[in-house]
Amino acid sequence: MSLEKQFSDDFKGSDATVQSDHERQASVGKITRISSIMMVLVSGLALFSDGYNAQIIGYMNPLFKELYPDTFSAEFKTRLSNSYLIGEIFGMLGFGFLIDRLGRRTGVFWATLLLILGVILATAAHGTSTSGMFWMMIVGRGIAGVGAGGEYPTCGTGSAEASDETPYVRKRRGMLVAVATDFSIDLGFVVAGIIALIVLAAYHENVSVGVWRVCFGLGFVLPAGLLFFRLRIINSTQYRKHVIKRKIPYLLVIKRYWKPMLGTSLAWFFYDFVTYPFGIFSSTIISQLNPSDSLVQNIGYGTVVNCFYLPGCIVGGFLMDKIGRKQTMTLGFFLWSVLGFIIAGALNPIQSVFPLFVVLYGIFNALGEMGPGVATFLCGAESFPTPLRGHFLGLAAAVGKAGAAIGTEVFTPIQDSFGDAQAGIRAVFFIGAAFALIGGIVAWTLIPDRERDLESEDARFRAYLIENGYEGDFGESLESELKTTQFSL
Repeated sequence: MSLEKQFSDDFKGSDATVQSDHERQASVGKITRISSIMMVLVSGLALFSDGYNAQIIGYMNPLFKELYPDTFSAEFKTRLSNSYLIGEIFGMLGFGFLIDRLGRRTGVFWATLLLILGVILATAAHGTSTSGMFWMMIVGRGIAGVGAGGEYPTCGTGSAEASDETPYVRKRRGMLVAVATDFSIDLGFVVAGIIALIVLAAYHENVSVGVWRVCFGLGFVLPAGLLFFRLRIINSTQYRKHVIKRKIPYLLVIKRYWKPMLGTSLAWFFYDFVTYPFGIFSSTIISQLNPSDSLVQNIGYGTVVNCFYLPGCIVGGFLMDKIGRKQTMTLGFFLWSVLGFIIAGALNPIQSVFPLFVVLYGIFNALGEMGPGVATFLCGAESFPTPLRGHFLGLAAAVGKAGAAIGTEVFTPIQDSFGDAQAGIRAVFFIGAAFALIGGIVAWTLIPDRERDLESEDARFRAYLIENGYEGDFGESLESELKTTQFSL
């Protein structure tokens, strides 16, 4: 063989290899883009479903009171709300750990299965007595809560990492994550009220067992439909590059991240302590100030109040991309507090013009979403490195749901401890405003400002571990993951 021919053959082989590498990179890029889009869309739909299942109980409380007046006590009312919240706490902690070890995709699949199981049990609740039926409902909603809680770290980390794939999307991560997380949850809140009104209309506004069973059962439809799509998602590029599956150096991690861990957890606690009871019991508050209204009217007013969540989320997403995450959270907390004090202090004249009270109540809810509502997810995701993002986001969300459980637990007793409904409502607005003020101080002093690029903190974290003698492994291969999806290289 001549030297020229050998050189020509070698060149062709090299050219084929380069072309093959380019094709492989293009294929990986296409798979990643498709999976990222699916992750954001599915995260939004999943959290919409969680919002629906969390809020529907609030709209059913007045119906339970009419259907089962001798059984549906304040204790059962609180337990039905808190069973879901307590289940969420366990789901957030457990799945936060799971998704950092086994991957985001594994977490979202099992979270969806648990949510479906819990909704089925709550919908089919029966018992030898009405009390037994309520206890089965409580257990079912608790299991659903575990699945819904698992969605928070999986969807929060997944949407944040998916929106880090390109610089163009990264600049708009605030709005993207706001829509995929908090906006979707709040939309579920609103749709729950609309569904309740539609089902009541279908029953000709008659109070019936079928109303609550249909409303609960519809919470099964969307999670069941999402299972197929969740099997087609792959883990993010950041996760594949930086995952630590064994020998996580927790002491080094806590030493470096204790301050943002404390800040994100406390901020989420104060946010949920205020927003959950004011959202779940909106129909109850409306009925107390307007006792002559019908069940449909009270649910309708409660739905109108919760509609204000949505523009709050959009404004918050815009502000996060413009002025920063920490700044948006702090601003929202302080404005939330100011309006809460105004409503509490001037409740008598405001309540005399009832539509004015409804509008101010709605703006109060919107301010909570504009600041901490949208920023808690993103601060919880961006403040920590990819290998531990699920741990910390799950912990912060769990502390937040503990605040929600405590808030809903004490909300009704605080109201009932006063002589009349108006005094009780004034008291809870005062307390809510005070907690929002503390939340603003926590957000400003404890939550860090981070770069928009997740890779920067991941690189600093890896360097920190190496400097301190850590010898573990980072990353996982794409090929092994693709074997369990429909994708191929």
